[in-house]
Amino acid sequence: MTDDQTGKVLEQKLQDGTAVYGVVGLGYVGLPLASTMAQAGHRVIGFDISEEKVAAAAAGKSYIADVDSELFARQVSEGLVQATTDFSRAAECDAIAICVPTPLDKMRDPDVTFMVEATKSIAPHLSGETLVTLESTTYPGTTEEIVAPILTKAGHTLDSDVFVAFSPERVDPGNPDHHTKDTPKVVGGVTSRSGKLAVKFYTSFLDTVVPVSTARAAEMSKLLENIYRCVNIALVNELVQLCERMDINMWEVVDSAKTKPFGFMPFYPGPGLGGHCIPIDPYYLSWKAREFDFHTQFIELAGKVNENMSYYVTDRLMAALNTQRKSLAGSRVLVLGVAYKADIDDMRESPAISVIDHLLEHEADVVYHDPFVPVYQFDGHKIENVALTVAEIERADAVVILTAHTEVDYALVSEHAKLVFDTRNAMKDLTGDHILRL
Repeated sequence: MTDDQTGKVLEQKLQDGTAVYGVVGLGYVGLPLASTMAQAGHRVIGFDISEEKVAAAAAGKSYIADVDSELFARQVSEGLVQATTDFSRAAECDAIAICVPTPLDKMRDPDVTFMVEATKSIAPHLSGETLVTLESTTYPGTTEEIVAPILTKAGHTLDSDVFVAFSPERVDPGNPDHHTKDTPKVVGGVTSRSGKLAVKFYTSFLDTVVPVSTARAAEMSKLLENIYRCVNIALVNELVQLCERMDINMWEVVDSAKTKPFGFMPFYPGPGLGGHCIPIDPYYLSWKAREFDFHTQFIELAGKVNENMSYYVTDRLMAALNTQRKSLAGSRVLVLGVAYKADIDDMRESPAISVIDHLLEHEADVVYHDPFVPVYQFDGHKIENVALTVAEIERADAVVILTAHTEVDYALVSEHAKLVFDTRNAMKDLTGDHILRL
């Protein structure tokens, strides 16, 4: 059977809109993806091992800020979106996207457990010609070396009854300008035929699809996107430390440099990297590179610079308190913002976690205020979430801004705080000797 003859039944279903779509993992990536599929008129079955998520989704309740609640409720009521913990229903699906976390283990090596279990959960139930795409960020070769073999071991034949591709998620939580539907989608197949069918699949509900030659190329593309950001953020994080010694405002330097209309893209310093991708992706490539006797020194150095920013922030705060004849131990520190970026509730890999851990190690009395994150409980530490009142601000020996949420009244903070350490330039329009800037 020639390449063009395989998957004809699946191709026809994708083309005429009768295909049933599946999404494994109903989190920050999966739920917006399922809703976007449904918005294009497709029937979608969402799978997750979390009974809490499935119950909420099945009831039409969106728990992801980027998924419009009213739209999602309507999609569920119309039967376009269903949610289940029953993976045997994968038999109903013609195309399934796997959107599960791919974290690092304690040694900062890739942990593909969720991806492996997700693939194994659907593998025995696939029926007829089925496309399986992986969207979880990972190292080059994962789709071909892990996902495809699990499916073939379950009795399926690649390019006969199962087709496998990789298409990296590009979700940017809280971005008002770009969403799942209008963000270009890179797609690469384990085989040429798988790639072509995956392009048809994503074209059926997304605005722009960008085909690449292989799944490996698509996997590397995603890593390049985030390593690019990681390396450039590391550059400004290193320079901000030099600028502090030279008494130069790094934020002013970046803003002036970005007036050049070509050859420069602005990146800003901060207390560390956050989100699921940027702090993790470089280590995926570094790990895989060792298989080829190659050491990604440049990338690993950038990772170290960014990781060390939480220590730098703690040391700067300690030094600032010392000038006021105070020790960090016993001082009350009010942290403003614990989400990994402004105006979202996502705490994945938030630099605030590391900074707070360091503050607690130095025996500081830490409380926080974050309008998007009602509960803070990480690494065995549960920190009190306090209202941003004059009394709380005045009670604190220091206020540390780790996330610049726009609804925070920074003028009120400046007026009543004894000491403010602004790591996000949130108080750029405010002045005072009590304001310390990164």
